[in-house]
Amino acid sequence: MEKELTQGPVMKTMLRFALPMILGNLLQQCYNIADTLIVGQFLGPDALAAVGSAFSLMTFLTSILLGLAMGSGTVFSIRFGQKDRTALKEGLLASFVLLSAVTVVLNAITFLGIDWIIWALRTPESLVEMMREYLMVIFAGLVGIFLYNFFASLLRSLGNSAAPLLFLAVSALLNIVLDLWFVAGLHRGVAGAAEATVISQYVSGIGIAVYTRVKFPHLLKREKDVRLRMSRVREITSFSGLTCLQQSIMNLGILAVQGLVNSFGTTVMAAFAAAVKIDAFAYLPVQDFGNAFSIFTAQNFGAKRTDRIQKGIRVAAAVSVVFSLAVSLLVFVFAQPLMTLFISGSETEVILEGVRYLRIEGSFYPLIGILFLLYGLYRALGTPGMSVVLTIVSLGMRVALAYALSAIPAFGVLGIWWSVPIGWFLADALGVCYYFARQKQLLHGKVTSPCGEQA
Repeated sequence: MEKELTQGPVMKTMLRFALPMILGNLLQQCYNIADTLIVGQFLGPDALAAVGSAFSLMTFLTSILLGLAMGSGTVFSIRFGQKDRTALKEGLLASFVLLSAVTVVLNAITFLGIDWIIWALRTPESLVEMMREYLMVIFAGLVGIFLYNFFASLLRSLGNSAAPLLFLAVSALLNIVLDLWFVAGLHRGVAGAAEATVISQYVSGIGIAVYTRVKFPHLLKREKDVRLRMSRVREITSFSGLTCLQQSIMNLGILAVQGLVNSFGTTVMAAFAAAVKIDAFAYLPVQDFGNAFSIFTAQNFGAKRTDRIQKGIRVAAAVSVVFSLAVSLLVFVFAQPLMTLFISGSETEVILEGVRYLRIEGSFYPLIGILFLLYGLYRALGTPGMSVVLTIVSLGMRVALAYALSAIPAFGVLGIWWSVPIGWFLADALGVCYYFARQKQLLHGKVTSPCGEQA
C-alpha cells in the first residue's frame, strides 16, 4: 500500500502515519531493553554494566546504517512526491549498493578491532571477557539491521508505516522469548542475550525484504532504463552521508560520555546502563514523530505544497511539546519503580544514581522533542547539513561540559547528567532562529546549508 501525505487534514494525516512508526520503534527498543532487564535480574550488576556499555557501541554502529537509510528515505519521499518513478527506482539501487558496502566495512572493522574497541571504552578489567563474549555475537547482527532499516525506510517513504511495525512486533516478541530461554533456561550468560537479539534482527530484516519484494515488485524489478548512475549515487550520498554523519556524531558523543561514565566504576556504569534505556524509551515517541514529520514534509516539499509544510510545523511542534511534558512528569514521579525493573531492589546505590539521572534528563524532554523536529525539518527541506550543525552543537556541548563539570568535585557524575539538557537547549535556540531567518528560502529550496549542499 502506498499513501500520499500531500492530501487530507494535516494533523490526522501526520498522526495516522506517525503512530505505526512510534509503536514500531518502541518495539525495536525492546531488543535491548529485554537484554538489559533479563541480564540485570538473572546475571547481576556486572553483566548489566557490560551489556549496557556494549549497547552504547551498538547504538553508534546502528546509527551509521540508520542515518544512511533515513537520508535515502528522504530522497525516496521527495521523488515519490514528484511522481518520478524512474528517479525513485534508480535511487533505490544506488542506496542499496551504498548501504551494502558500508555494512561489509563495518563488519570487518568491528570483528578485527574488537580488542581496541573494548580498550577505547575504558572497560574495567573485570568486565573485559564478558564484553568480548557479548560483542563477538552481537556484531553478527549488522546485516539484519541493514536489511530492516533499508526496506523500512523505503516503505515509509511511500507512506506505508504499518508493515515495518508488523515485522518489528514479531521479532520483538521473539527476542523476549529467546532471551528468557537462552539466559534463564539454558544459562548461556551474556552470549545468550546477544544470540537472542541477533536471531530476532534477522527475522525482521529478512521478513521485511521478502514482504517488499512480493508487495512492490514494480519498484524492485530491474528495467533496462534503470541502472546504477553516478548522479544518483552522488545524490544519495549527499543526503545519506550528511544524515549518517549527524547520527554518527550523535552516538559518537554518547560513546565519549560512556567512556567517562565507565571511569566512575561499576555502580555508575550499571545505573547509566539501566537509566539510559528508560530515557531512550521515554523520548523515543517524539524521535519517531520527528522522523514521520520529516517524511510528511519531504513529500510535500517534492509536491511544492509549502502551505501544508507550514501548517505541519505548527501542528508537529504542539503535539511534540504536549506529549513530552506528559512523559517528563511520568518519568520524574516513577523514576525509582522504573529503575527496579532493571536491577534488584537491594542494589540501592545503583538505583539512587539512576533515579538522579532520570529526574534531571526527564525534566527536559520537551527540548529534545523540538530538536528531533528540527532535525527532520532540515533533512526534508534538502539541507541535512543544518541537522549536522545542530547535532554538533548539542553533542559538542554535552561532551565538553560532561568532562569539565565532572572533574569538579562539587559536581562529579552530576556534571555528566546536567550537560545533556544544556546541549539540547543551545541546539534548539540555534535551529529555531535559523529557520525564521531563512524561512522563505528554505521552503522554496533556495538555501545552501552550512555544510554546502543545496536543496
